[in-house]
Amino acid sequence: MVDFCKNCGAIIMGSKGDEVDCPSCGQAQKAKTEMKFSEKVAKVEEKEIVDTNEAAEINPITDAECPECKSPKAYYWTKQTRAGDEPETQFFKCVECAHQWRDYR
Repeated sequence: MVDFCKNCGAIIMGSKGDEVDCPSCGQAQKAKTEMKFSEKVAKVEEKEIVDTNEAAEINPITDAECPECKSPKAYYWTKQTRAGDEPETQFFKCVECAHQWRDYR
C-alpha cells in the first residue's frame, strides 16, 4: 500500500507512524505504511582504451592504395557497423601518412 498526500496527491515516503512532510506541497501528515526502496547496481565491465597510434602496430598490413598519398600498404581491421546479417565494414590506415578510410562494399 502507498500513502498519498491528502492535499496534492503526491506520494508520501516515511516510516510508519512518523510525521512526514509532503515533498511537493509541504503539508505534514502521518505515514500509514512503511515504504522501502531497493536498487540493483549493474557491474560495469572494465574496457581497455587503445591509442590509435598503438593500434596501428597491432593490426595486420595489406595491399591497399591510400587515396591521399598513394602508398601501396595499409593497416586494416573490420568492424560490424550494420545489422548482424550484413557483412562487416573494412577499415584501413595508411602506413605512410596515417590517413584512415573504409571499404564500402
